[in-house]
Amino acid sequence: MPEIKIQKTHYKGWDNCVQITNGFVDLVVTTDIGPRIIRYGFIGQENEMCEIEETLGLTGGGEWRIYGGHRLWHAPEAKPRTYEPDNNTVEWEEIPGGVKTIQDVEPVSRIKKEMEITLSPENSTVRILHRLTNAGLWPIELSVWGISAMAKGGKEIIPQAYKDTGLLPNRVLSLWPYTKLNDPRVYWGNKYIIIRQEPIIKNAFKIGISNESGWAAYFNHGHLFVKHYTHYKNARYPDFGASYETYVNDFMLEMETLSPLTLLEPDTNIEHIEEWSLFDNIQMPSDSEEYIERALTGVMRPLGL
Repeated sequence: MPEIKIQKTHYKGWDNCVQITNGFVDLVVTTDIGPRIIRYGFIGQENEMCEIEETLGLTGGGEWRIYGGHRLWHAPEAKPRTYEPDNNTVEWEEIPGGVKTIQDVEPVSRIKKEMEITLSPENSTVRILHRLTNAGLWPIELSVWGISAMAKGGKEIIPQAYKDTGLLPNRVLSLWPYTKLNDPRVYWGNKYIIIRQEPIIKNAFKIGISNESGWAAYFNHGHLFVKHYTHYKNARYPDFGASYETYVNDFMLEMETLSPLTLLEPDTNIEHIEEWSLFDNIQMPSDSEEYIERALTGVMRPLGL
């Protein structure tokens, strides 16, 4: 029977990482910094996550560093609240099927961050429970924000709303000041928004949508990474109603999910769950929506295709 193995490991300059593996895929969770997942991939193969070479192994200091991998933030984005550094050690403990990491209370926001990361013993499925606790003295309105920085060279697929609302609009698109709608990396399809990560294009691009389908996918390395989460209809989301956001530049592409905006009272918490899957031998399709659906169908659970 497959089983989950959890062990301390050295990873690219960090001495106290934790590896979670079922012999098929593995995750590497940092504890010298964090909470952060720095690696997810098939055993012995490429990391599906981005790694920022110049920050690998660094710890301490008062400046925020991007590092790469998957991190936990709270929205809406603002300085200094969002950008409190995660450069110090985090506590961790084993839980059934994985680990729990706990960051000290952030000194400015008074928010405590936790991630419970578990791996299926039978396949590539990862479940990440993100938790934010208000350790301050007054209520804070925020959303839980799970951000996965993906390795360069891939192609992201974001489903568009398909509900027929007649004469009324059926989708929301949030645009940032630097976002150009004619960006050559983006294909605005009928069913999908398709975004390529191009290392030769330096300028940033970001959008947010009300992703009612609750998933997005990323083709890279001959693999398919899929992220699922719950979109709550009629809930209030940040950034003009975005439950899913994506950001791309010349060295990464970020897949970002958000929980509904919540007025978090002191000594209470809010949780947000993502589920990841990784599939092998899936070649990157063209921008044809027909070919994309062929690639997705058969490996993913029903998506309303």
